[in-house]
Amino acid sequence: MIRLSATQKFTAYVVLAGLSALMLLPFVWMLISSVKTNSQLFTTPILWWVWPLHLDNYAQALALIPFWSQLRNTALLSVLTVVGTVLSSSFTAYGLAKVSWIGRRLLLGVLIVTMLLPAIVTLVPTYVIFRDLGWVNTYLPLVVPAFLGTPYYIFLFRQFFLRIPESVSEAARIDGASELRIYARIIMPLSRPVVVAVAALAFVQSWTDYLGPLIYLNNPDQWTLSLGLTEFLTKYSVQWNYMMAASVVFTLPLIIVFFLGNKYILSGISFTADVG
Repeated sequence: MIRLSATQKFTAYVVLAGLSALMLLPFVWMLISSVKTNSQLFTTPILWWVWPLHLDNYAQALALIPFWSQLRNTALLSVLTVVGTVLSSSFTAYGLAKVSWIGRRLLLGVLIVTMLLPAIVTLVPTYVIFRDLGWVNTYLPLVVPAFLGTPYYIFLFRQFFLRIPESVSEAARIDGASELRIYARIIMPLSRPVVVAVAALAFVQSWTDYLGPLIYLNNPDQWTLSLGLTEFLTKYSVQWNYMMAASVVFTLPLIIVFFLGNKYILSGISFTADVG
């Protein structure tokens, strides 16, 4: 283990603080812009603080688009995606990590190879399949794939499951527990960090997904917030203060999810990094 001197630690903290501030700058600018008038956004020099705060920008922005219906649609898709991803990926990973069967390593290799395949390569054939199934203009193409397993999340779950001593599963088998019972009553409760990490990552991916809803949802009543913000920009491109207010509301759930699951997200991912 490398030990750092006090000066090195201080330097590291200063550098990290500076990088953190740099990463937060766009969000801070968006937050400040959301409480300005449109004319105040383009003043020189830049106004980093204004008074009074125009908090009515939020009400105006949310009134210009069907925000609440789009929020409901986005939340529904995100929750279903999280449930499907956690269930399918963890169940598949259990079979790859804790159950011995012929071809397990081969399937794992194929799974890892699919992670290297760009999503754009499968975009057209996937659309054709969903079109032939009659699923276009429904939520099914956005939800069903989550219940079929995601390679990256399967890999995360598998790596975490490998850290759980095999003696735990063997003891349960000796007591007569089935594999399904071991998975549901023993392995999953011990895997809270990776479950929260995968759930948070899947939520963020679904919440911010733009391409999927754009391709498969043609009815405006089914649109998500990502499409609603694009429509907002198209119709009200001159109202940048309203756009910033709508963007803050769109981003807020992601920030809440990160802070609530921050400890588990970091530990869940770091625990999977050192398992071969």
